[in-house]
Amino acid sequence: MKSMTTRNTLIAWTFILPNFIGFALFTLIPVIFSFGLAFMDWNAFGTPTFTGLDNFSRMLTDDSLHIAIQNTIFYTVGTVPLTLVASLGLALLLNKAVRGMGIFRTAIFFPFITSLVAVAFVWNMLLHPTFGPINSFLMSIGISNPPGWTASTTWAMPAIIITSVWRFMGYYMVIYLAGLQSIPKQLYEAAEIDGANTWKKFLYVTLPMLRPTTFFVTIMLTINSFRVFDLVQVMTNGGPGRATTVLVHQLYIAGFVRFNFGYASAIALLLFFMVISITIVQFMLGKRHDYS
Repeated sequence: MKSMTTRNTLIAWTFILPNFIGFALFTLIPVIFSFGLAFMDWNAFGTPTFTGLDNFSRMLTDDSLHIAIQNTIFYTVGTVPLTLVASLGLALLLNKAVRGMGIFRTAIFFPFITSLVAVAFVWNMLLHPTFGPINSFLMSIGISNPPGWTASTTWAMPAIIITSVWRFMGYYMVIYLAGLQSIPKQLYEAAEIDGANTWKKFLYVTLPMLRPTTFFVTIMLTINSFRVFDLVQVMTNGGPGRATTVLVHQLYIAGFVRFNFGYASAIALLLFFMVISITIVQFMLGKRHDYS
């Protein structure tokens, strides 16, 4: 019996160990190193120098960092609710047992697995201020001065938000579909017996039963919104000016453009505490709502 337990333990470790080694080498150790590096000055070529809280005090007067934080919050506030509404609406539309529905679900999900560079390139063409089909359509319906989109400091971030919602709504639609299909049919039948119409069934049956799914989607969307980088880098490179510079993009500039890895690590630490704080607050609000 003891030899069987040892054998099973060894088999389990053979499955766990390769993944854990990769996680330790490429994630855990770099994260720990970056925590220490946040209190140092290092340009990747010399010996790190301990500077205490200098990197964090510098944040208080770094205007570019303040703008990056504001842009990140604006992107998050714009992206999270729009993606929630779009993904839930699509899930409700496609939650039907109709022939060929799988094709529509696949088509909606397809942008999520498409190369982000391709997505950004196509949307940059669609949103081109002069030759883009979107502005051409707007002018055809009487809007003589359409938005400049990625060429405008006012419209560049909304353009990124639109692209982000389009790309990710299919992924969260699949999660909402799973939530919708787990709702017992008896609840809808009972609501119909009580005289509830379609709107009331959605309001008093669907939404409450989707609360755990919505909570999960909100958490994931918020975390991913604070981590946005690739879409900004490809579409606008943080511009025009600093209109779309977000926290991770500012981190990238500090570390890989200016080679100030100590300050970049301090920004990463700030981002970590911002995300973990918002997540904790969301969990607390979610639990309070469940108990109320």
